[in-house]
Amino acid sequence: MTQRLHLVFGGELVDPTKNAFKDVDAIDIVGMYPDYASAYNAWKSAAHRTVDNAHMRYFIAHIHRLRDEETEASPTEELG
Repeated sequence: MTQRLHLVFGGELVDPTKNAFKDVDAIDIVGMYPDYASAYNAWKSAAHRTVDNAHMRYFIAHIHRLRDEETEASPTEELG
């Protein structure tokens, strides 16, 4: 069974029409979730808490899409 991990994170953007964070050190990592429904609920909660700030955005990253166990490892993975 494939594990479908989702990361919910957000922060203040430089410009609300772009996806560049104002301060990368201040990114809010909400958490990692085992399914999209859980991640969506966490995203929605975080987004609602910051609804009054037009520069705040939260995102759901599909971590499971970044890793394919059948693909050969990258050179950086071979370092450790």
